[in-house]
Amino acid sequence: MPTLKLGLPKGSLEKSTYELFNKAGFNISSASRSYFPSVDDDELEVVLFRPQEMARYVEDGVIDCGLTGKDWIEENGSKIVEVAELAYSKQTRNPIRWVLAVHNDSPIKSVKGLQGKTIATELMNVTKNYLKKHKIKAQVEFSWGATEVKPPKLADAIVEATETGSSLRANNLRIVDTVLTSTTRFIASKESLKNSWKKKKIENIALLLSSAILAREKVGLKMNVSSKDLKKVIKILPALKKPTVMPLSDGKWFDVDTIIDEKVVRVLIPELKKAGASGIIEYPLNKVIY
Repeated sequence: MPTLKLGLPKGSLEKSTYELFNKAGFNISSASRSYFPSVDDDELEVVLFRPQEMARYVEDGVIDCGLTGKDWIEENGSKIVEVAELAYSKQTRNPIRWVLAVHNDSPIKSVKGLQGKTIATELMNVTKNYLKKHKIKAQVEFSWGATEVKPPKLADAIVEATETGSSLRANNLRIVDTVLTSTTRFIASKESLKNSWKKKKIENIALLLSSAILAREKVGLKMNVSSKDLKKVIKILPALKKPTVMPLSDGKWFDVDTIIDEKVVRVLIPELKKAGASGIIEYPLNKVIY
């Protein structure tokens, strides 16, 4: 039986990645110290790598495909194919921002203030390209961790990843500029995509993962509506296309089903109730495919 070698991110994204695959229909689990998770798909061989290394291993053909951030693709300059963008992260649904930050007491107000200064970061190549773009000469040092504590004594500035900015604020840092915005990408090697079986398998996984991501922002609504209130209810219902309307056995009532953005539910349900809908049920979705 042919198999597809799939790399998943080890570390902060690991838990949310397992949850995403579960929504997409793949049950993945692993022991705490194992780098080879089990999956209920005999056609998949899963291994965990650090996101920083993933694009290189895909490019070199160690694995056929994997998930990593746009930031590490850019950092490594990897020649791979981005199959799909998957907008999820470890805490929120927001993209990761790599930001230029300085201590609150620093006189540096913009990238121009970095001339001749020292910057600590894990994202060295991206930072050097950022400085080159702005025609700034500064020393870029690799940071092995605890980057936020380095200004102002060990570095004049840092380039660090943030989702919410809370860690930066907790360490008395302020953001000067955004260097790079990154989301998770499903990537594949060029060689693997030349294989028709692997290409189809990769495309199918990408479809399921993308539909699971989209479903996170949607919910289903189901309700009963009388014939006299049907037009009024449908008029206020947003939908992907049109709501599904099915007559009930007595011919005077209808079952109405629709999919809507989760963020509008709290406003919409009272309006639906007022318009005559009853028996309103909200339910979660695993996948949404257009």
